[in-house]
Amino acid sequence: MPKNGHEEHGPEMITLLDEEGQEHNFELINIMEVDQNEYAVLLPPEDDATEAIVLKRGEDEEGNEILVDIEDEDEWDKVAAAWEEFMANAEFDEEE
Repeated sequence: MPKNGHEEHGPEMITLLDEEGQEHNFELINIMEVDQNEYAVLLPPEDDATEAIVLKRGEDEEGNEILVDIEDEDEWDKVAAAWEEFMANAEFDEEE
């Protein structure tokens, strides 16, 4: 797992609500900044989960932090490239 500063206290978990109001838990892997926007990289807690989910951080009309899908293809390409670069340069624990 990449060293991200959360190892000492365990992974940071985030609970998101889907459109039907059902809760889903995710491990926060990283927060990336691309073009002055922040993106949360999340991983489902299942042992066999291999694909990360990337959501854009923003605020709703009341100023609450929210995570939203990236809908713009060019924006997605930039974020995906930044994540690939991060993973290529990440340090991994020897025990995993």
